[in-house]
Amino acid sequence: MDRRRRQTFEAAAPMLAADERVDLITCANVGTVSVRRQVATAALAGVLSGGTMMASVRPRQMYLVLTDRRLLFFDASTATGKPGRLLIELARPYVAAGPARKGMLGLTLITELALAGRDEGLRLAFPSPCRKDGRQLLGLLPAAS
Repeated sequence: MDRRRRQTFEAAAPMLAADERVDLITCANVGTVSVRRQVATAALAGVLSGGTMMASVRPRQMYLVLTDRRLLFFDASTATGKPGRLLIELARPYVAAGPARKGMLGLTLITELALAGRDEGLRLAFPSPCRKDGRQLLGLLPAAS
């Protein structure tokens, strides 16, 4: 994970202001996938393969960089696993974190970011290696009301 943090920092560094400080670098699965889409994907794969193959869909994996000013999301689904292009940039003062809860089998940490001026939040699921970072992120962001 340290190598990925360094690579993510290197990807973010050119975008940072001279006095901008990085507080946290981690990874998370961002967004949700509806049950309808999961079932449709599995059914389509089963039909096309004659029942010999199964497919699943999941939220997009991203690298997160929390600075003293912004929250940056970089694509993590590249072939090499290195951070890809910047996908989302949020101003830190407009982001708050909802309460943490355990995911399936307690292996993941799940929270929802509340975004100022938006009705719908952004779901983050921190996989097992990043759960501790997820708790740290929740401590660094204000609590959503």
